[in-house]
Amino acid sequence: MAKIETRLFGFTHSGTPVNEYILSNPGGLTVSVLDYGAIIKNIIVPAKRGPVDVVLGHDTMQEYELDTATYCGAFVGRYANRIEGAAFTLNGKTYQLEANNGRNHLHGCFARKSYEVKAFGDTLLLEAESPDGEDGFPGNMKIAVRYTLTPDNAFRMDYRVSSDADTIVNLTNHTYFNLNGGGSVLNQRLKLFASTYLESNEETCPTGRILPVAGTPMDFTKGKAIGRDLNPGSDQTRIVGGGYDHCFVIDRPRAGARQSICAWATCDESSISMKVYTTQPGVHLYTGNYLQDCPSPGKGLHPMQKYDGFALETEHFPCSPSHPEFPSTVLRAGKVFRVSNTLRFFTGKQCGVI
Repeated sequence: MAKIETRLFGFTHSGTPVNEYILSNPGGLTVSVLDYGAIIKNIIVPAKRGPVDVVLGHDTMQEYELDTATYCGAFVGRYANRIEGAAFTLNGKTYQLEANNGRNHLHGCFARKSYEVKAFGDTLLLEAESPDGEDGFPGNMKIAVRYTLTPDNAFRMDYRVSSDADTIVNLTNHTYFNLNGGGSVLNQRLKLFASTYLESNEETCPTGRILPVAGTPMDFTKGKAIGRDLNPGSDQTRIVGGGYDHCFVIDRPRAGARQSICAWATCDESSISMKVYTTQPGVHLYTGNYLQDCPSPGKGLHPMQKYDGFALETEHFPCSPSHPEFPSTVLRAGKVFRVSNTLRFFTGKQCGVI
């Protein structure tokens, strides 16, 4: 069974203490979580050359607060990804949201919240509330995030939210992965279990067209180096900063609470592999196209660079309120919205080949 240690990480600018919770299992996998933003600060994987921290982040609380752009490691909502025009209509009423990404709304306030934590066994339970009107959304929302580290090197993330009024919701985790612990991720390999994707416009919002990946740079169905098709690439990779920033529609979704595999990433240099499972209908691949603009340094005070990490944001589709043909993100009053994800890590001969 995993063990959990707690230590003070720092203080917010308002003086609120922030704790770091360190989960470790007998196999040597270690995950560090902050009670600010429910941030995944470290995932340290035992490898042949020694332990490798496979996620991006910062060394201090001040650096996390200064970084308002990348959402490194954070649990995000009320609405993960974008809402076009920072407004939506529900039950005949239009709600105006914070426009924090040009004219659009992006991710929301969950990444900036302090969470109450209960630690037991191999699990952390982080809880918070979002009052009616926060970021412009209706309903008082209760939030519960459960992180569990298993003996077989799996890290499970379960989310549960409810509201006392009809609202919309989309939840994800925004960890950036680098399975080599540093440098560019463009030579790391990725397979996505997705034969279609959402076409994007120049604001990184879906046009509404769901297109086949076959024969395009968006095709990861057989596995390939992440950067293989970026040069010359296509209009779709050009308009989002010369990389990927797209939602892929997961194949073979399973009904109910059962998870489906959506992604498999490997790094030959470190011999580390990661498989991602989710109950969500989509997975958003972002290749850190603007990480160089991060105002805070990364770990070890190293400035972040373009392509230093890739995010696999399991989610409902961006801008769903503008596209009734997409799976609904409406949460009715008194109902519960649940999401379940798992990251499973392998090393050495277990790594496999894509």
